[in-house]
Amino acid sequence: MKRTDSFAVILGLLAAFFFGVSTPLSKMLLQDLNPFLLAGLLYLGAGLGLSVYTLLRGGRITPPLKTLKYKYIVGMIIFGGLLGPVLLLAAVRIAPAASVSIWLNMELVATAILGHFLFKDHLDKRGWLSVGLSLAAGVLLSYSGGVAGFTAGLLVALACFSWGFDNHFTALIDDLSPVQSTIIKGLAAGTTNTLIGLALAGGMPDLPALGKALLVGFHCYGLSITFYISAAQKLGAVRSQLIFSLAPLFGVLLSVLALHEGLSAVQLVSGAMLLASVWLMLAEKHAHAHEHHEMEHTHQHAHADLHHDHHDGPQQEPHAHLHRHAAATHVHPHWPDLHHRHSH
Repeated sequence: MKRTDSFAVILGLLAAFFFGVSTPLSKMLLQDLNPFLLAGLLYLGAGLGLSVYTLLRGGRITPPLKTLKYKYIVGMIIFGGLLGPVLLLAAVRIAPAASVSIWLNMELVATAILGHFLFKDHLDKRGWLSVGLSLAAGVLLSYSGGVAGFTAGLLVALACFSWGFDNHFTALIDDLSPVQSTIIKGLAAGTTNTLIGLALAGGMPDLPALGKALLVGFHCYGLSITFYISAAQKLGAVRSQLIFSLAPLFGVLLSVLALHEGLSAVQLVSGAMLLASVWLMLAEKHAHAHEHHEMEHTHQHAHADLHHDHHDGPQQEPHAHLHRHAAATHVHPHWPDLHHRHSH
């Protein structure tokens, strides 16, 4: 694995950690906030926090409008910022946070299915076996929860397919930095959900609950989404989602420690199945002759691969700027990043 790919894996693990701890924290916040309002505040916390960070560093919150890929951005906001979090929080209200945390594994399944049929994100037999193990872990947990378990499981499944679309849209946006993508999603989705939540609540929430939600939003959503996008642009949506699927393990741990929820044998077995699915996917080797068309785009990159040799002399540190790729045909191991979305 190249150094740049290893760094992307680390970013994926960080994304998993920060999002994993958001499920039990959200369950505690739902005691004072309705699902729409909490979803809005979490995304507002992400958007506002990263906006302040960007401005303090002298950066731009958004690039020139003429460069934006609107269809991907609108899809990212609707599926990832509106539908997904509301469906998830509705499930958290009626099911143990630890089980919901592991059900979120189904996002990997949704991302893989959508990737195969719609987004040219290829999986081999080993990859599909990994996806199957992840799905089996979610079904096992749903069955153990009775009728309420199936209802919550259905809500989580719908949330996961919403985030599956979001994952692919986000991985294909190459004219926004990961921070800029998170800011746009956070502010747009956060404002919409917050207004709906305030209307349903009939007034403003208590300031302590408001502040806690914004802080959780910045740390758990803002950092998680930013790290995830960075990983997805290098590894592809499905592989990044595989790493991100470790998030439930962090959520289960915090549910046990902070909410004093019991840890059942079913949850332990499901966790073991999840770890096995992660190992299977990361062991995949994929190489064949493929063609690159000429293209021009902006994204973060280093010069330690075959596709970024546009500078004279070494450029070791990752950086972002507009650059052009010439047409090429070659063979090398690859994952479906921004440069490798091709048919198989």
